[in-house]
Amino acid sequence: MSKRRLSKEELESDPLIENYTKAVNYYQTHKPTILAAVIGIVVVVGSLIGYNYYSEQQELEAQNLLATAESYYNQGDYDKALNGDSFELTYGFAQIANDYSGTHAGNLATYYAAVSAYRLGNVEEAISFFNNFEVPRGILGVGPLTFHAKLLDENEQNELSSTMYLKAAEWDVNDNTTPYNLLKAAQASYEAGNYDDASDIATRVIREYPQSPEIADAQKLLGMLAAL
Repeated sequence: MSKRRLSKEELESDPLIENYTKAVNYYQTHKPTILAAVIGIVVVVGSLIGYNYYSEQQELEAQNLLATAESYYNQGDYDKALNGDSFELTYGFAQIANDYSGTHAGNLATYYAAVSAYRLGNVEEAISFFNNFEVPRGILGVGPLTFHAKLLDENEQNELSSTMYLKAAEWDVNDNTTPYNLLKAAQASYEAGNYDDASDIATRVIREYPQSPEIADAQKLLGMLAAL
């Protein structure tokens, strides 16, 4: 049996053909807008690819420069490590941190810069570098936070120091670094004259970490507070 041919009316009423026809008409009517949107997508995708390539190149450059600055640091030459050597045309941590701030190596250079500045006796400069440091997640971030708190303490910014020690204590809760940082936070609060906070934090050490080495100092601090 031969297949019946569809009439023109039936063809025009076919949903698929109707949708196709509508799509063609829509494209013809909005052609400039559609082309502009397509071009925009292509530009965005191309920009992302270009940015990723640029980021990778920046990371490699920063790592290479960082290696030289680290060699100065390991030799104990903290001035060259921090500021570079104009004679040898090498970058120091400060310039790497500034010029490659969006890279992992640049962030590490910021930390090294803070430590180098501290080694040179420049506490306020070290604190300034720390303010731009992106702290790593987990246990790796505890040390930098504790060091930052120590710098604030040495700069007689005891209230801020206590806050930073608390941040370090809670950054990665464990039986080793947490009670230590809690005790330091309590001591910093005491130095700042915030006796209620000092008492509360010292009590936390005793209540939450009864087996920690910080117990004796926490009890001593509570005794000092009770005598006030």
